[in-house]
Order: sequence, then C-alpha cells, then structure tokens
Amino acid sequence: MTRYPDWAHDGRDWPNRSASQFVPAGGIVWHVQVMGEGPAILLLHGTGAATHSWAGLLPLLARHFTVIAPDLPGHGFTEAPAEEGFTLPGMARRVAALLAALGQTPDVAVGHSAGAAVLARMTLDGILSPRTIIALNGALVPIRNGPGDLPWFSGLARFMVSLPVVPWFLSWQAADRATVERLLAGTGSTLPPANVDFYTRLLRRPGHVAAALNMMAAWDLAGLARDLPRLAVPLVLMVGTNDRTVPPTDAERVRTLVPSARIVRLPELGHLAHEERPDLVAALIEETALAPVDR
Repeated sequence: MTRYPDWAHDGRDWPNRSASQFVPAGGIVWHVQVMGEGPAILLLHGTGAATHSWAGLLPLLARHFTVIAPDLPGHGFTEAPAEEGFTLPGMARRVAALLAALGQTPDVAVGHSAGAAVLARMTLDGILSPRTIIALNGALVPIRNGPGDLPWFSGLARFMVSLPVVPWFLSWQAADRATVERLLAGTGSTLPPANVDFYTRLLRRPGHVAAALNMMAAWDLAGLARDLPRLAVPLVLMVGTNDRTVPPTDAERVRTLVPSARIVRLPELGHLAHEERPDLVAALIEETALAPVDR
C-alpha cells in the first residue's frame, strides 16, 4: 500500500478529471479542478474529503460560473505541507497562494464543514474578499459536548498522528468497504455507491488519513468563533436538518455571533447534503450568487 493517493491509479476515473490541474503554490503542489466561465466561485471541501465531494455540483455550477475546487493540503492529490500548514491560518494562507497562482479572485466562496472555517479565516484575515460566503453544514464553532470542546482532544489527535502506525491502521480498517459505509452513514447522509467508492479509495491511503488527523490536531475553532463578529461579508448557512456531524443547532449559535447570517434549511439531508442533492444545492448557490448584495 502506498502512503499517498496516486493520480495514475486512484485518480484514473476521478470525477471531472478533465478539469484537473496540478499547480505549485504556497510551497506545495496542488490538485485543483477549474471548470466553466463567468464569475468565479471557490469550493472548499471538508476534513477527510477531496474534490470528488463536488462531483455532481461542480458541472452544474460551471454552467454559469468559473468554478475553482482544490484538494486541501494533504488531502486527495494535493501535497502535504509542513506542520504549520495544517493550522487554520496556515491553510488559509496556502489557499490564498493557490488563488494568486491561478489568477482568480472568487466572487462567491462556498465551503463544506471545515472548508467554511477556512473561508471565514481567509476573509477575516483580509486575504479573500468574496461578496458572499456560503457555509454548507459549516464547522464554524466548537461542537458542544463533542471533541472540539474537550481540552484533551487536540492533544490526543497530535499524539495519534505522531505514531506512524495509527494512520496505517486506520487505512487498513478502510480496506473493508463496509467500515467506510458505516462511517458515511454516521453523517446522516445516504450517498450513491460511486461516492462511497471514492471515499474508500482515499481512506485506504494513510497519508490522506494523516492529513485529516493533522487538521483536527491543529485547528482552533474557539479562536475563529471569537473573531466571527468581525465578519463583514454576508454569510449564508445552509443546514441539513439530518446532519449528525455538525449539529443543525450550531447555525443558531453562529447567528448569535453574526446576526446578519441567513439560515437556509435543507430538509432530511445530512452532513454531505451537496452529495445527496447536488441539484438542490446548486440551485440555492446560484440564487444566492446571482442575487444583489446589500452590504
């Protein structure tokens, strides 16, 4: 078993493969997909995923927009950075470097789960200026009574990733497709078999698993929550009512910090709502992206 996903093998039938590019920026080589023409939309996936997560959504948005969708550092086919690159500010700076290398200035930024946190951090730090941020089940505040609220969690994640055997063991577990199916079902989403196949492929690679653990070890969502009241960009919170990963009630917590935030509920959809109903999510993104914004 190789440590990192291999483009020739794991990417042989990757969704939207014809849109893929490999771009050096921020000290690493990125796998990024660019498709369509028009105002630019940036898509950032969440922890443990990759560009396959946008398989159905990307071509729908590309009918009206230039869509930019990278694999985050260490995920999928993007190289892993040094340890600092897994922090929230570090990841934000590297995404900004990629956009500069591509010559793209996104008009709208869409982030799923942890991807929404990267977009918020970029905007707060003045390295991204979208007219709107759309968070799909965004992980923007620490989860109450969950790992993000426990002081030992980041230390535990650091300990786990410091043991080389841990990512290999977790990847060995993912060799059993049923294990991955149970993991994905735990998000509250029901995915097509092809989507499960791509997650299985990635989770069988210990380098990809280590990147997810590194993100969990390095992130400070409490710090982001403290800064969110300064967010001056319109924020739309799309919330799957069946999300079992980020509690739907967290959207109300975010709105106490950003009172202007708008909540859009996605009935009966889970954490991976954009994979379950890319048509519905694309229509909502288009509606938001094309609407006039009153700042």
